[in-house]
Amino acid sequence: MTDDAPPYRAVLDEVAPRLRRLRAERGLTLAALSETTGISKSTLSRLESGQRRPTLELLLPLAGVYRVPLDDLVGAPEVGDPRIRLNPHPLPSGGMFIPLTRTPGPLQAFKMIIPFRGTEPAFRTHEGYEWLYVLEGRLRLILGEHDLVLGPGEAAEFDTRVPHWFSSADERPVEVLSLFGRQGERMHVRAKPRSAADPE
Repeated sequence: MTDDAPPYRAVLDEVAPRLRRLRAERGLTLAALSETTGISKSTLSRLESGQRRPTLELLLPLAGVYRVPLDDLVGAPEVGDPRIRLNPHPLPSGGMFIPLTRTPGPLQAFKMIIPFRGTEPAFRTHEGYEWLYVLEGRLRLILGEHDLVLGPGEAAEFDTRVPHWFSSADERPVEVLSLFGRQGERMHVRAKPRSAADPE
């Protein structure tokens, strides 16, 4: 590779050995992979030997078969904690949420950034149970007949079948940690600080 080669060339050169390793780890033949992805055996072979440049059209089905993020195939650098891929998603009513759990389970964790949504609540109800913890800013939470404002360090938990709505309490976005269980799973706190009066 020459000094004036494109900076992404080295990244692309690493795709071929990654594809070979993944196929070996999955115990797949080129023929089986070709049948699953619809990519010809010759194209797959050339991809794995580095004779064919990877394209999005080729990598997407391979990422699906290997069940890995596309970033893992191309060796994109990690951002933040490598155990968590922070992938923001827009909230329907503004703001965003960032999943903090990678696999399905009874409880899911999210970081939410919630803007000021005006003063007219648009109530929601759905199955589940939610625990909210305010990281920064002030959160206005209307839960049934209760209208609350929570500050940093304060938490609320509630059955999401109760009509609810939340917004930043002022013009600044509020950052919130959310634990949500779709089938009504609740977060259980099993430890508490020991007071001076507690026996050793």
